[in-house]
Amino acid sequence: MLEIACFEITSAEIACESMADRIEFCDDFEKGGTTPDFYEFMHLKRHYQTPVYVMIRPKGGPFFYSHAEFIEMKNSIITFKEGGANGFVFGILTSNNEIDEARNKELIELAGETPCTFHRAFDRTADLEKSIQTLIKLGFKTVLTSGGKKSAMEGKDALQSLVQNYSDKIEILIGGGVRSENIEELKKFTGGKSFHSSGILKYDTFVTNDEIKKLKKLCS
Repeated sequence: MLEIACFEITSAEIACESMADRIEFCDDFEKGGTTPDFYEFMHLKRHYQTPVYVMIRPKGGPFFYSHAEFIEMKNSIITFKEGGANGFVFGILTSNNEIDEARNKELIELAGETPCTFHRAFDRTADLEKSIQTLIKLGFKTVLTSGGKKSAMEGKDALQSLVQNYSDKIEILIGGGVRSENIEELKKFTGGKSFHSSGILKYDTFVTNDEIKKLKKLCS
């Protein structure tokens, strides 16, 4: 399974026209992805069949949110759900970088039958084993992770352990610097079956169809 992270509409259209199994649609690459524009999302839903998972994140930076920001996240889920979002991507931590069970549970309940991914806020937590057990209990279908490190290659030992111990309970979506040059090694080492990449090569601005095809071929 190949998910392409798309930070603007051009990359999203390229990914939808290519071989991506689904896209994670968000805004603002510099902030690591924030909630995208609703009308751009609706454009994708009207013109393409590729499943669109929507990032729900009102700001960049830490994954601890004010009451007003949390209300904004809830409203975004309601709006994008009505627009036909295929999935949601979010993650709320406490001020101590632990999983905020109460708030994440509220968002999952709002999403209803729409599957939810806990994003790389997971990698900020101190105990990945404890955290993934919490996500499974809360009902997340997927966790996006680089194994607690800056990149998936750096965190491949932890990723291997997560895949071995939990992939039958939650989708382990391996991300963090995943490209065609390393996806084959990551797949072989970790045993992972789901991968997440922006598909943006060095010196490029947008994802390329060629890179998506290479990624898909190597992870299949």
